[in-house]
Amino acid sequence: MALAYIGLGSNLDQPVAQIRRALEAFAGHQGARLLKASRLYRSPPMGPKDQPDYINAVALIDTPMQALELLHALQGIERKLGRVRLRHWGERLIDLDLLMYADVCMHSDELTLPHPGIPERAFVLRPLADLNPDLIIPGLAPLAELLAARADDTCTVVEDGA
Repeated sequence: MALAYIGLGSNLDQPVAQIRRALEAFAGHQGARLLKASRLYRSPPMGPKDQPDYINAVALIDTPMQALELLHALQGIERKLGRVRLRHWGERLIDLDLLMYADVCMHSDELTLPHPGIPERAFVLRPLADLNPDLIIPGLAPLAELLAARADDTCTVVEDGA
């Protein structure tokens, strides 16, 4: 079993409900167990600005799957929940990102761990801090240090828990 952090995001068709559906979909998927979920956060889109704000969260799971197997499972859940890729960094019904898998650092054509966008995304850093404020991002830095560098980024709490 390995601990993994999963980023969740949605900005279409009742995003809060989409986040909840995704949490339900991967809780227990292939033996995975949802341990905790962060609060829900609202943030402006990173990509095109002509789309709604996002609702984001992070989940901590315990899984028997290997990292690449987990990535494929997350992509399958996205498809099952209706994700369609319209444009790069565009609007999404659901987005599931494998942020970290145990203390694994890897880079392949298909998967980079930890997720390379973590340091630039307050909407990932703040939910991670909800789950583990003392977390050290493998190969990068302590979470608190990364979060301090993004203190001015717009990202506000929407709900206390997913």
